[in-house]
Order: sequence, then structure tokens, then C-alpha cells
Amino acid sequence: MYNKFQQYLQKELAQIEADGLYKNERIIESPQGAEIMVKGKKCLNFCANNYLGLADNKELIEAAKKGLDTRGFGMASVRFICGCQDLHKQLEQKIAEFFGTEDTILYAACFDANGGVFEPLLGPEDAIISDALNHASIIDGVRLCKAQRFRYANADMADLEAQLQAAKDCRFKLIVTDGVFSMDGNVCPLDKIYELAQKYDAMVMVDESHSAGVVGRTGRGVTERFNLRGEIEILTGTLGKAFGGGMGGFTTGKKEIIDMLRQRSRPYLFSNSMTPSLVAAGIRMFEMMSETNELQDKLHANTEYFISEMVAKGFDCKPSESAICAVMLYDAPLSQKFAARMQDEGIFVTGFYYPVVPKGQARIRVQISAAHEKEHLDKCINAFVKIGQELGVIK
Repeated sequence: MYNKFQQYLQKELAQIEADGLYKNERIIESPQGAEIMVKGKKCLNFCANNYLGLADNKELIEAAKKGLDTRGFGMASVRFICGCQDLHKQLEQKIAEFFGTEDTILYAACFDANGGVFEPLLGPEDAIISDALNHASIIDGVRLCKAQRFRYANADMADLEAQLQAAKDCRFKLIVTDGVFSMDGNVCPLDKIYELAQKYDAMVMVDESHSAGVVGRTGRGVTERFNLRGEIEILTGTLGKAFGGGMGGFTTGKKEIIDMLRQRSRPYLFSNSMTPSLVAAGIRMFEMMSETNELQDKLHANTEYFISEMVAKGFDCKPSESAICAVMLYDAPLSQKFAARMQDEGIFVTGFYYPVVPKGQARIRVQISAAHEKEHLDKCINAFVKIGQELGVIK
């Protein structure tokens, strides 16, 4: 039987490669950071989710080592059997304090948090109204739930209101949005979403994965940005981006919602508990967030400088309140060629094109970090100018 299936897979893989969609892993030979080693060559990394530059932070490394020494390597259990240490409860409390929420539940990843949040809470008589550009994990989580599904155009409040009106007869209504949409870097209009939720008696869920640690003056995310701390029913997020870049996800919000997830959320009930080293590092990371705003301030300054300089050089960059800068090229082959040439110049960036973004909307996504120094930013900008002129993108 496998021979036929093998031939089918070989054909599909060949087509993926022919379409220019085949994904190859680029091997890093150093810790993750602003500067990385690739094939023995030093490169500047502008495509990591390492927004606060904490992926190789010495304090987090030491905290992780201490977690290993005092609580062991692994838990070998799901949480509710014998996989819950005092560290897990401490981290959940730290997350709740950071976001101004009532309680928190940990997962192995935010993909699991989003995959396990809808089905325990909503049924066939309820409605989920989801932004069209929400992350794949939200889409998959919605598919696992029996609630009625409604979708509105990205950040389009007129369309959201129309979908809320269409769902008016449903028992409970939940509006779901990313905090920052990762392809464009735009922040969701949470103030307007919240107004409509109040008008139509709906709840709100925000995925803070790309916004936590980044958006808001102190990096508390979009609820801080729009002065809505404690008002949003459900927030999900990750420890794998700004918060150190390790593993781990969470849902934080209203106490009863979190309690129900502990009873019925399948990724929580049937996945191994987070390892003590990751949990210990997470606790130290949130302590650092409460001690200083230095990293957020530097990240915001870096992002403002990079985008303003790129626009001044003639590049078409989407407006951004996040650490993501979308440099628009529009042509898919051009975006691939541009990214490859940037790597030749020692700059790691990624080209995105259909089907990841709409046809004709190809771009280079640049991700800024607090670990970047001004000379890093200038080298990246200069490489963009050199390749942009070479490929006819700018004059």
C-alpha cells in the first residue's frame, strides 16, 4: 500500500517545490540572538520573534538551570494527575498579575491554548465571530468547536457589526481577534471591538502572542494600549516570542472561564506538563518585566527608527505599532530573490507571498528586537538599499 501513497507524496512534494512554496530549514550554529552563526558566518537576525532579546538572556538561563537543579528535568504527567508543581502555580499567578486578569492556565504552546479554548466553553447554540486574518491555531480551534461560525474582514468594524447582527439570536457570542496580525504588524482596534461587544452583549478573546511584551508602554499588550486591562474575558499568549522564546502557552482571563478549561480543555488534560526549567525561567522573566521598562523602551525606539529610515529611503512599509515591519514588494518571485540576496549580505529576513498573504501582496517581513543595536539596524537598512537599487525596487 505504501508504494502508491509514497508516489502520491512525491508528486505533491514536487509540486510544492515547483510552486516555490517548499520550506527549507536554515541551520543556526549559535544561541538565538541579534547576531547568529550560519554556516560558520556571522549574520544579523531580523526574522525571529525574539522581540525583547531574551532568548539568550543570562538571567533566564540561570533561572532555568536552578529549576533543573531544584525541581528536576521533566514532569512525566499531565497537570491534574501529578504534573503540577509549586512553580507552575507561581507562573500562572505571575501571568495573571502581568495582564491584570483573574486566573491563568498553562499549556505546552499557544497553539494548544487556542486549540483548547473554544470547545469546552461554547456549543451549537453559540456564535464565534472571528477576524479573517486570525492565526491558524485559532482557525483550527474554532473548527473543533460546534459553535456557529461567523467571519469578518480584517479589522473591519462595519463587517464585524454586520456579523454580530447576523448572530443576534445565538445564546452566547464571542469575538476573536489577534492582538497583532503577524503578516502586516497592525494592531487590532480593540477599543472599537470592545464597544461593539458591549453594544451586542458579546464577549471578547484576544491572542496576545505577537503583542505581549511589545504593544503598550510597558509591553502589557493591546489591553494596556487601549486602557482595557481586566475588561477582556479571554487572553491567550505564548512564552515562545517576546517572553524568552522558549516553549509554553497560556490562557488568562475570567476565573470561571479558566476553571472550566481546567475541567474540559483537552490539550490541558491530555498533554504533558511544562518542564520545570521552562517554568522557572518564565517566573524570572515576569519578575524582570516588573523591575524595568528598559527593553520595551529600546524596542519601541528601534522600531520607530527602522521604519522611519526605511520609508525615507523610498521603501513602501505598512504602518506598524508592533515590532513587525512589512516591506511591500508585491511580486512573489521578487520577494524570494530579495530575501536570498539579503542573506548574501549577512542579513536574515524572510519573504512572504501567496498563500501566506493574498496574491499580489508579497513582502519582506522584518522583525525588530531590543537586542538590536543601532549599528545592526543601519547595516540592515543599508543592505535593503543596496539590494533594492540592484533589483529596481527603489531608485
